[in-house]
Formats: sequence, structure tokens, C-alpha cells
Amino acid sequence: MVAMSGGVDSSVAAYILKQQGYECVGATMLLHGQAAEGESADIRDAKAVAGRLGIEHYIFDLREEFEERVIQPFIDAYVNGRTPNPCVFCNRQMKFRALQEKAEELGCDLIATGHYARLEKPADPSEEGARCVLRKSAIPEKDQSYVLCMLTQEQLSKSLFPLEGMAKDEVRRIAGEIGLAVADKPDSQDICFVPDGRYAEFIEAHERTTFPEGDYCDEEGNIVGRHKGIIRYTIGQRKGLGIALGRPVFVKTIDPETNRVILSDNDALFTDTLRSGDFNWVSIAPPMKPIHAKARIRYQHAEQPAVILPAEDGSVTIRFEQPQRAITPGQTVAVYENDILLGGGTID
Repeated sequence: MVAMSGGVDSSVAAYILKQQGYECVGATMLLHGQAAEGESADIRDAKAVAGRLGIEHYIFDLREEFEERVIQPFIDAYVNGRTPNPCVFCNRQMKFRALQEKAEELGCDLIATGHYARLEKPADPSEEGARCVLRKSAIPEKDQSYVLCMLTQEQLSKSLFPLEGMAKDEVRRIAGEIGLAVADKPDSQDICFVPDGRYAEFIEAHERTTFPEGDYCDEEGNIVGRHKGIIRYTIGQRKGLGIALGRPVFVKTIDPETNRVILSDNDALFTDTLRSGDFNWVSIAPPMKPIHAKARIRYQHAEQPAVILPAEDGSVTIRFEQPQRAITPGQTVAVYENDILLGGGTID
């Protein structure tokens, strides 16, 4: 089963697998917004590509699961002063869980997506210690291993990433050569259920409430102004604060219990340590002792040398060699050794 979003990547992934001799079906998830399949341009595109490739196409209405597993946790995170990464959890809970379940119901052995990452499977999965290894894409600028860091070994064992060694222009070229109408379709941006990027407005509309104003405070606890609701802020933010203190100030901490936003200068945003309570080891078994690796604290962040300290309860503490700016609760940390994704988790 090929997860077909209606974009060029998943469309070419389906074509490649068919060329490789796989028996394929396409599937598109109805996740949010549309009341019927005909209202979505992406679904129409996916269906058209499937028809062009001569494969069956299914539409699965997973709006209820998406609401429960992705949208509500996204909202809850913001309400609790965190900045979530819903794409990471959508991959684990929807594409590689809910959609894999649908694939199994149809008798499909594997699920494929258009992600840019390399997956190596063990020659003998039954061998003790055998694990799937997830590596960065061969084309670094298109690498998407970061958003796959919460996938389990079971999910990876049933997955395929046909675009693992390809560049985007090559994918578009193939789509054009085989006559796919999506060859020049723009890449999707932002979060799919908040396409305009206005998270606060989405949350208030969804929850049918307005989040109250509160105090801006400095690091000593002095009130220095009023904010417009904690869901409108994230750690490290400077723009849009609506406050003038005669010097640059940034969001350092968001306190949902007191409804306060703590402001500081830029230097106070740097720290060398974070903790992740839900850390998921991917390419290696959970280590019993500290390891040296590199960690990325957000999608566009350059990996930095760090020591990874595993705890008996499954959590990890990550200590960087150099302090990092604006480590943000709710975001995802991913850990690498060279091009191998060791694992990832949510920053607490």
C-alpha cells in the first residue's frame, strides 16, 4: 500500500515500486476539513495518479482518529505552554499505525511513503539483536529522517521509502516523463490542518474559547506588560510581543499555571541540557550507558555534539558540549551518529 497524498513524492514512489515489480494499491487518508472526498483537490490528484499508473485507489476516512491522536494533543500542548511538532506524531500514529492497519486488512505486506530517508532491514529479522536501521537521505537538503524518529521497529519492518537516494528535481523529472499532472505541484507547507500558520486562531476556533491575557514578567518576577494569551508564544520568540522595554527581549518561559510569559535577553535563552521522557530508540537497542552523538532540537537545527544519558525509566537526558539557544518543550529532539538516526523523543 502506497500512502498517496496527492503530491509528486508519493506519486513517484508508487511508480517506482510498480516498476520494481511490487503489486501496489494507493491509499489516501481523509484527515480533516473535507466533508466529502470530492471536495479535496489532493484526493482528486491522488486518484488521478493511481488511475494513470493502473493501480487501485482507496480513501480511508480517518478524521476521528486524526482528531484524537494528532489535533487534540497539538492543542493540549499549546494550552500547556509547549510548542508541539504534530508531523512527528502524525507519522507514528496515522501513516505508520492507522494506515498500516488498513493495509493489513487489505492483505498488503508493506506500506510505502514518499519520505526522503534510507531504510536498511536485517538479512535475518529473527536473529537476536537484529534491527532496522534508519539513515538520512543521500541528499542531505531533502532529508526527512527527523520526522520519522518516533517510528517503532515493528513499523519500520513493514515500511518502504522508495525515494531514499533521490533528489527532488529527479523526482519531478520522472513525474514529467511519465505524464503525471502533479509533476510541478508545489510542496505542501506548514501544518496540514493549519495551512495559513495561524495556530492561535485555529486553537480558539476549535476549542470555542478565547485564551485570556496575562502578565509579561522579567526573570525577577516583575510585571512588565500584558500578553495576549499563552498559545500565541513560543520559546525564543521576539517578534509580535507588542512590548517595548528599550532593549530586545525574548520569550524565555511560558507558565500555564500562572498564565505568565517570562521575558529575558537573548543570552538567557542558552542552556546545555534537556530531558525527554518518551524517547524512542530507533536504529540501536536502548543503551545501558552514556553515548556520544549529535542531537537536533528542531527540524531546521544543525546537529550539535552531545552526551546522551539514558535512565532506567526509559527517559534520556541530553547534555550538549555547547549551550543551545531556545530549547523548546514540546518540540522533537533527534539523535544521530553520522547519518544513522539513533532515536528521538519529545523535549520535556
